[in-house]
Amino acid sequence: MKIENYISALLYRYQCVTVPGFGAFLTEIQSAQLNGSTNTFYPPKKLVSFNPHLKNNDGLLANHISLQENIPYEDAVRTIQHEVGTWIEKLQRREALALKNIGAITVNTEFNWVFEPVTSVNYLSDSFGLTSVVSPSIKREVLKAQVEELEEKAPIIFTPERKKNYTFLKYAAVFALSLGVGGATYNSYYNQQIEKENILVKKNVQEKVQHEIQQATFFIESPLPPVTLNVKNNQTKVVKPYHIMAGAFRSEANAERIFNELTRLGYEPVRLEKNNFGLYPVLYGSFTSYADAQEKLREIHKHHNKEAWVLIKEL
Repeated sequence: MKIENYISALLYRYQCVTVPGFGAFLTEIQSAQLNGSTNTFYPPKKLVSFNPHLKNNDGLLANHISLQENIPYEDAVRTIQHEVGTWIEKLQRREALALKNIGAITVNTEFNWVFEPVTSVNYLSDSFGLTSVVSPSIKREVLKAQVEELEEKAPIIFTPERKKNYTFLKYAAVFALSLGVGGATYNSYYNQQIEKENILVKKNVQEKVQHEIQQATFFIESPLPPVTLNVKNNQTKVVKPYHIMAGAFRSEANAERIFNELTRLGYEPVRLEKNNFGLYPVLYGSFTSYADAQEKLREIHKHHNKEAWVLIKEL
């Protein structure tokens, strides 16, 4: 049994998944990143690391395998022990241990285990549908050098002031000053009148708009009839935490189109509400067990979409 599939499924929901007798896989949330050298934006994600010193059985992995395979808890523990023994023997032979969708463990020259995580899988369920984005850098024009160059080519020439005594200019200056004072006084009065008229026009427009809004009536021509639901008191809610993602779309029209296409193909798609990232997710369907979801996922990869993946989350 490949228990790495169950480890990978638990990493979406928990920060620590311990493999008894082997070690623990830990996750840490990393915020969105910007690579300045490549101008690439990366969405938030969960980084996976490995600690070989945490080996105690916390029951999480064994209980998960027991529920998914429908076997006793003790059998699940023995299955884990058998798989761990195979892993340790492989590492003792200094062979690389590759765990699908998790990472690879190798042995260095000092006989220490070195873990290299898989970076293509994002275990942060809140970031599903988000991919890296490359944005070209903005090139800003530097005009300072051009201005300095123009100043050097066209220097400013100062003309010496000519001093002449024109007595008649004194009387002209006094007359011009009188005209300037009178003009400024009239201009101030004119601007005040214009401002008062603008205020009155704005007030009339606002009163008219308010009057039109109060008279507006909103109605629905063909309202839907009320729906009566008969709910049984003892009915048990079926929890389906395993979902196969078809995609997340920025446009609601695209999400509706994919939803209708999957319906025509015979799937039972589900549309989710708009998430925090402004996307509309579409599911192929939801399942009660991880095994059923994986079986359906293999069928979808073969016949329809190789990019589909399983989201583990109680909606």
